[in-house]
Amino acid sequence: MIAVLVNTATVLVGSLLGILLRRRLKAALQEALMKALALCTAVIGISSAIATQDLLCVIICMVIGTAVGELIRIDDGIEHAGDAIKAKLFHGKSAENRFTEGFVSACILFCIGSMTVVGSLEAGINHNYSIIYAKSTMDFVSSMAFGAAMGLGVTCSAAFVLVFQGALTLLASLVGPALSTAVVTEMSAVGGVILIGMAVNMLGLGKERIKVANMLPAIFLPIAWFPLVSWLQSLIS
Repeated sequence: MIAVLVNTATVLVGSLLGILLRRRLKAALQEALMKALALCTAVIGISSAIATQDLLCVIICMVIGTAVGELIRIDDGIEHAGDAIKAKLFHGKSAENRFTEGFVSACILFCIGSMTVVGSLEAGINHNYSIIYAKSTMDFVSSMAFGAAMGLGVTCSAAFVLVFQGALTLLASLVGPALSTAVVTEMSAVGGVILIGMAVNMLGLGKERIKVANMLPAIFLPIAWFPLVSWLQSLIS
């Protein structure tokens, strides 16, 4: 868990530094940094997604996972959490306009992707923290840019990083030894697709914001995919 605490601290400190420095950064520069970060997010997502060895798995998991997420309205839940935190912090006073957007975007960016999945599995199974430490370095830089552009919402996302990545690491320590390399690869690939959606939102390319948080259940569906496929193949043969 020490690596998770380090990752949480980097998001916390990085975002606060970004907030302190943002008054010295022109709005145009902040916007340029956000676009650059969006492109980096897209590259990370694409590199994870194209590593898939089972495209059908990714497609089916994305479809079912998104349907589940839409039904239980995960995106709305995270937004409401962001609004509630904003109300608690500012007590009805003039608040930052991008607080909730920053909270939701940062939660997804820092907790979704191949480095989160693989890093948590390595930490939980093999006590290898190198991937999460590398991720922490990247998150420190990203949180500075996000903090400068979106404010305290990014800082508050550190709590989500602690809970989500900590739970994933603990889960990995319990069930990780039973997960094959193929399962981990497809979990990362699905996470990559979600990150691409995140990049689209950050660049403002769609007419409406993609509710990427509703896609989160898809990340865990490859765990069930391979046993199901093996069972169906046994029935056919």
